[in-house]
Amino acid sequence: MSLVSSPNLTTPLFRWRNTTPAQRRTVLAAGLGWGLDAFDVMLYSIVLATLMREFGMSKSTAGFLNSLTLIASALGSFAFGLLADRTGRRRTLSLSILTYSLWTFACGFSTSVATLAVFRFFLGLGMGGEWNAGATLVAETWPSYWRARALAIVQSSWALGYALAAVVAGVVLARGNWRWVFFVGVLPALLIFWIQQGVPEPELWKRHAAAQPVLPVERRRLWRTILPRLFALLGTNTFGMFAWWGLFTWIPAYLALPIERGGRGFNQVDFTTFLVLLNLCGMFPGYLLFGVLADRFGRKRTLIGYLLLAALSVPGFAWAREPGFILLTASVSAFFGTGFFVGSGVLGSELFPTAIRATALGVSYNVARGLSAFAPLVIGAMGEHYGLGWGFAACAVAFACAAVSALFVPETHGTELA
Repeated sequence: MSLVSSPNLTTPLFRWRNTTPAQRRTVLAAGLGWGLDAFDVMLYSIVLATLMREFGMSKSTAGFLNSLTLIASALGSFAFGLLADRTGRRRTLSLSILTYSLWTFACGFSTSVATLAVFRFFLGLGMGGEWNAGATLVAETWPSYWRARALAIVQSSWALGYALAAVVAGVVLARGNWRWVFFVGVLPALLIFWIQQGVPEPELWKRHAAAQPVLPVERRRLWRTILPRLFALLGTNTFGMFAWWGLFTWIPAYLALPIERGGRGFNQVDFTTFLVLLNLCGMFPGYLLFGVLADRFGRKRTLIGYLLLAALSVPGFAWAREPGFILLTASVSAFFGTGFFVGSGVLGSELFPTAIRATALGVSYNVARGLSAFAPLVIGAMGEHYGLGWGFAACAVAFACAAVSALFVPETHGTELA
């Protein structure tokens, strides 16, 4: 058996100093990789209003470019997932970081919408692979009673990367043009030198790699066994990601666009401050609290609760007009509407056997990205015709659908990986 369940497990008190060096390094490596992934990916959303002026893009075209990146991430997740299951989690993590960093840098050389689309597509391939390798690396190194907390720490780095992107983009745009914003995106590539030298492969994966290879017929049997739980988690992720990408791709442009064009007319300083506060007061604590609640009360219950509260909070943001109320409602939406991703990573790592864990986790997470890839385009088109407020309301419906789909995902609380 690949999974051993012990649902009555008593959770030891979490203390960072009580973790092993290997556990700390894997969390740091995966967290940095994921945070810098957010940094590179979200640079596009933050300079989106500038790019729309530069290339004369409509909201629909701008949304399509982000959709293209998400489609590429689905393809990258499968390729990098296979690579992680066969050659190791650490090596694949390094390769994915190198991929998204170099192609973010290339975006700075874009001369047209077409070239920007090509560069964003290849960036998406690396983006798709990072989560597979990083989440699997952590899940296979940490015990079940702290696994949700560990993955919450990793996932919370997305908020820090997003906030860093907002600050860096604000500083760079004050002194240069949008191209330099993308050029800065090559810096995460430096991280791979430390990962290759200082981060160990999980002992669990090494034992499986050293054992007799899994035959194709056995691998197919494993896939048939996990299909019901895979589809349930895939449905949850697809609806949740549709809501997330539709909402957070367009929040920066929504704030920066003039009021007469359906935005909120924030100036550059207010815009940057808002995004930093949104991430640090909304997303970041939302991730961390999910890990604590999931380790204490169960993964499934926490996931459904977060999704329902996200569905209820988004309409308040959609119709907010005063800056203070916009920030408050956006932070609440970000707290629940982003924090639920921790549940996806924890459940995915515990639902699937070691031989196909990275690939299956990638399918459940990044194929959902591909299936939800049209969210930026759809919400952009709705914003073009009806205003972004109505587009954001559609995101609330998608969060509710994700909660319904999560009812069919098995509980994995107390699962030991073997």
